Amino acid sequence: MQRPPARLLASIAVLAALSAGGCSTTTGTASTDTTGSIATDTAPRSQVQWRQEMDSWGERYRANPHDPEPAVRYAQALRAVGQRAQAAAVLEQAALHNQDNRVLLGAYGRALADNGSYQQALEVLNRAHTQDQPDWRILSVQGAVLDQMGRHADAQRHYASALRLMPDEPSVLSNLGLSYALSKKLKDAETTLRLAAAQKGAEPKVRQNLALVVGLQGRFQEAETIAKGDLSPDEAAANVAYLRQMLAQQADWKKGKRGSPLTPTTGS
Repeated sequence: MQRPPARLLASIAVLAALSAGGCSTTTGTASTDTTGSIATDTAPRSQVQWRQEMDSWGERYRANPHDPEPAVRYAQALRAVGQRAQAAAVLEQAALHNQDNRVLLGAYGRALADNGSYQQALEVLNRAHTQDQPDWRILSVQGAVLDQMGRHADAQRHYASALRLMPDEPSVLSNLGLSYALSKKLKDAETTLRLAAAQKGAEPKVRQNLALVVGLQGRFQEAETIAKGDLSPDEAAANVAYLRQMLAQQADWKKGKRGSPLTPTTGS
């Protein structure tokens, strides 16, 4: 299978690339998760920059493996360079000594999901926020995990709860739209993704998700037009090629012969 272009989000790939970041954003320099005090830098980086981060935070982590901030930052860099099992191990050790640090638990839950440990991920994520202090980010992550477990109705309830806390948040709407698509409710998926794409600050990934859902309904020309948006000519051509490849799986997916090309994401 052809590898997707860099700007084609993992949410439309066969397997999602789950990330350790907090809020799913690709702009800005830092954010503070509402579940704790660790500010996680979500600015985009190259692989070289991520490896530099890995070395820098890895040194701080080894000096004090129980300090939650170096653990979260080190794990984020590890996952960005593909060392996901090691990232989960780092966060597991830190979580043993910081059982009430919600940012750490949120990152650990994402790392577990990244490695396919979905049930354990849900258990950890449940501890990352509480009913009286819910976090819309964690609710969205829980929804993405539930979708990957095939529990789409449960996932959609989590997205609905997240949207009550953060109305019209495009990243949550995007995941909800993909969840509808996984439930084979393609009209609902399209409506939701169009709403997501119309929001101020919606990322290109939302329109790429919309393109795939439109294509899954047989409207290939419209899907290609959507897929080309926000991109340079070379990136647009690569995205269209990959979109066609994903849409080629449509018949097998509808017949239940293979997994869907759609996967909600826990963040970027």
